[in-house]
Amino acid sequence: MWYGEKIILSAIQRDYLPQYVEWLNDWEVAQNLMPGAPFPQNIEDETEWFEKHRKGADKFIFAILTRADKKLIGNSGLQNVDWKNRSAVFGIFIGDKNYWSKGYGTDATRTLVRFAFEQLGLNRIELWVYAFNTRAMRAYEKAGFKREGVRRQGLFRNGQFHDEILMSILRAEWNDTGSEKS
Repeated sequence: MWYGEKIILSAIQRDYLPQYVEWLNDWEVAQNLMPGAPFPQNIEDETEWFEKHRKGADKFIFAILTRADKKLIGNSGLQNVDWKNRSAVFGIFIGDKNYWSKGYGTDATRTLVRFAFEQLGLNRIELWVYAFNTRAMRAYEKAGFKREGVRRQGLFRNGQFHDEILMSILRAEWNDTGSEKS
């Protein structure tokens, strides 16, 4: 387990899957996730995802628990780990809306970045975020991510096109900000 100030990154348990299904079927949560997520999910879909991702050599997926009472509030992970180039793609969602805009996402992001750089020896972590998800962009920036590019009108959602923002953090930037101490 990896500890942040407010959260714990822990192994995903099969018992968590019904809660994930509930969150993924909440449009307010799902609309911020990458393409494919905003369609109805069921326990079979989530079980298939769980089985596929729990043993992958190129991915590390964690449950996000509150540190105070170990309550499940979301998940976060690294996918498409490229060992040769020391890079990965970051993803996160806080499904429990009671924990939105309270620093849990930022803390989980910082904690997973620390895991990626300290434990895995990665050099670069990138993510894609929708331009309308300003809350997430603020959390990523607080964790040290920088805007790197834009995929103009790369997403069609809610009847209109939206830009996708590419953000990344490099190990040297993380070291320079003192984020390794957070």
